Amino acid sequence: MSVICVPYHLDERLPAFEAPVEVDETITLLLPDSGHWQRMAVLYDTVADTVAKAVSEGDRPVVVSGDCTTSLGVVAGLQRAGVQPSIVWFDAHGDVHTPRTSLSGYLGGMPLRLLVGAHPEVIADLLGLEAVPEANVTLVDARDLDPPEAEYLESARITRCAVDDLVLPEGPIYLHVDFDVIDSAELPGLLFPAPNGPSRKKVAKAVRKVLETGRVVAVGGACTWHAGHGSAELVEPVLAPVFHETVMTGL
Repeated sequence: MSVICVPYHLDERLPAFEAPVEVDETITLLLPDSGHWQRMAVLYDTVADTVAKAVSEGDRPVVVSGDCTTSLGVVAGLQRAGVQPSIVWFDAHGDVHTPRTSLSGYLGGMPLRLLVGAHPEVIADLLGLEAVPEANVTLVDARDLDPPEAEYLESARITRCAVDDLVLPEGPIYLHVDFDVIDSAELPGLLFPAPNGPSRKKVAKAVRKVLETGRVVAVGGACTWHAGHGSAELVEPVLAPVFHETVMTGL
């Protein structure tokens, strides 16, 4: 199992990026002087190729980065390797904004909506990314939603559940964990802290449950925190089940 580090938040390199696991390969590039999505497309094209190579060689890659948008490259890579994944997405937020619904314009609030086919011209077409059907997506413990996100999710076929009551899609799974799904009282330094969430222990148990299906083909870890708060060490046990550890120490 290889760990691929993408030390970026959107198209910004994070020189002080703190990975919660030992890294095998780090992807850094000289990005073009262009728009944010174009720069991210260049970065995620390399992510996709790296993931596709790993999967084609029988590996289950783990990709850690500073945001959730890197998932676009991971899913594109799985598809390049001939895998059409379902998605299990742990996140305190919905990440289902579009360029039209987001008042802030924050690109990191859009990746799940883009993965299911919204506005393919933004980046999916640049990556050759095919839309994942909404019915093949589970969104876990999204509790901090903007009104347009809540409105979309009311009619979308995306399944929503809590960590204690997982409902998993069929087929091969891309398991994505934004660590801000953890209650902000247990994880300091988060970029977008959300209270009233599950404990680290509960998230770790839920991650293990997804892995026990035997259908996880890639894992994404969004390290959405400021450096210097010890967050990486705190979430390392949450990822322990990914590496087949039987004891989740530190929880």
